[in-house]
Amino acid sequence: MSRLGGWLVLGLTILVTVAVTFPAVKSVDVLAGLGFFSLAIGFAFQDILENTLAGVLLLFRQPFRSGDQIEVQERSGTVEAITIRETRIRTFNGKLILIPNRDVYKSAIRVQTHFELRRLSFEVGIAYENDPAEATRVTVAALNGVERVATEPRPEALVSELGSSTVQIEARFWTSPRQLDALGVLADSIVAVKAALDAAGIELPADIVVLQAAPSFRAAVKGDAALTPGGAVRLEPDPHRDAGAGTGELIDGRIRS
Repeated sequence: MSRLGGWLVLGLTILVTVAVTFPAVKSVDVLAGLGFFSLAIGFAFQDILENTLAGVLLLFRQPFRSGDQIEVQERSGTVEAITIRETRIRTFNGKLILIPNRDVYKSAIRVQTHFELRRLSFEVGIAYENDPAEATRVTVAALNGVERVATEPRPEALVSELGSSTVQIEARFWTSPRQLDALGVLADSIVAVKAALDAAGIELPADIVVLQAAPSFRAAVKGDAALTPGGAVRLEPDPHRDAGAGTGELIDGRIRS
């Protein structure tokens, strides 16, 4: 804003100086020439002017401020500054990204630090033999004991899905919206919930895989038949077969002699 004000004052000063130094020059002619010159400048520097206008609108609208953590155009980080041309974002892994103001103004912006609290969640799977109601109570009690987890709104634990191997429970809680704080609290919460479920005797099983034995597998286990390298059952010679037919074996599902 100070730069824009300085340019405006400079332009007015030049107009007054020309009018005083050259009395024969009419102000209307000067303004007309400036209007044509401004039009040419506008076409030549359309990109810069568009970014400048978008930057001014961002300053007036203030959807975010310096120091806020935002996500815009799939880029997340902390806002370092809003200049005339671009918005500077420091990513969470320490990189600087410059986004043109027009792209910021036209895009959807997720301001992560706008509110004081942010909700996080994670899922944990328990065995079907355990009581889901008890598991949710243990999970909530564990979350209440984690430092920096907000007491209001209170933590929650809800049954979210009946999976193939486990009953899925979603643990939800509120904490600081800052990225580093949120990641630390999430890690502490997962550790606390696992320890509490283990102490309560609630099993957290791995995925259960059911194997269905094929005929060739059963034959190999029982030793009733030999297998080809491809896994097919090798047929023994048939003593009743014609002597001219020869012996045969099953390869890839087909009998070849």
